Amino acid sequence: MKVDQKGHTVTIKDTQGDVNAFLEKVTQQFKTFEKHNIIIDLSSDSKLSENDLKAFLPLSKAHKKAKKSFVIVASDLDFNAISDKLLVVPSLLEAHDIIEMEEIERDLGF
Repeated sequence: MKVDQKGHTVTIKDTQGDVNAFLEKVTQQFKTFEKHNIIIDLSSDSKLSENDLKAFLPLSKAHKKAKKSFVIVASDLDFNAISDKLLVVPSLLEAHDIIEMEEIERDLGF
């Protein structure tokens, strides 16, 4: 697990390729990141499935309740098959763009 912080955003990258172990680590350390926007970078895992992403739903809900962004970066997926409750994008650049837009929406009171 590699953690990179820039401003209000923390990018957490899976370095082992084991989604379940990665999710467990992120869940254990969630209190550390709860005051930041979070990008979960799973782009290097080519065997990722929609069910793997669904496991992140409780974290996503908790984070959004705290008025912070939670974005997952994944490639080689059918983005239409993924739940609307999860924000999944194909690149880190798009993840940062979405967080920027959500920050503006929160500042405006939406």
